[in-house]
Amino acid sequence: MKILALESSAKAASCAVVEDGVPIAAAYQATGLTHSRTLMPMVESMLQNAELTLAGMDAIAVAAGPGSFTGLRIGIAAVKGLAWAAEKPCAAVSTLLAMAVPLQHMEGARIVCAMDARRQQIYNAVFSVENGALVQTAPDRAVALSVVAEELQGEARPTVVVGDGAALCCDFLQNAGVSCALAPAHLRMQSAVGVALAAEPMVLAGQTVSAQELRPTYLRLSQAERERLARLQEQQKD
Repeated sequence: MKILALESSAKAASCAVVEDGVPIAAAYQATGLTHSRTLMPMVESMLQNAELTLAGMDAIAVAAGPGSFTGLRIGIAAVKGLAWAAEKPCAAVSTLLAMAVPLQHMEGARIVCAMDARRQQIYNAVFSVENGALVQTAPDRAVALSVVAEELQGEARPTVVVGDGAALCCDFLQNAGVSCALAPAHLRMQSAVGVALAAEPMVLAGQTVSAQELRPTYLRLSQAERERLARLQEQQKD
């Protein structure tokens, strides 16, 4: 089974192809260029250089959220276009799960996924690695760092923090008395390889959607929506 995956939920953008659990091609950039400029050229170049075709894919996966509102929309739109044209099923993968998958070899560890959500929050999920598999112990959420620190108090398991908000989260946890370490630099940031690996069991289980049905998962309202809601509430008070 071949799965093409795209990841554009944060600063970095990447694409990858995984065949039967083994990455066979990948491209990655975190230079600050806009995803709308880089993502599709990366996909086209990767497939061409690896002598792969869109028609040869069994499914197309994407980091569907949480993450940057703009980044998620770009990734979702790209996958919709690819899947529609090639008539391929789509796998909408949790960004946080995809971040944890490359660390599931760390038996007995606790994996804390952290994306900077601003407004003194992170997008977060927590996993434990049990018998080589990930077990999610805290759901995908937008949450204050203080809440995460309180939940992680008092456990002796090694704790590894991953994601573009890992440094911020790790510093906060350590100052709160939670022993933790950053994931290795080459495994720390979101990547399409993790998305593809997380998508494979979803595809095998039939947990896919059509291009038309594919939607992002934001977890919270955008700033524009929050401001609109605040204005409406003020108007109701008047």
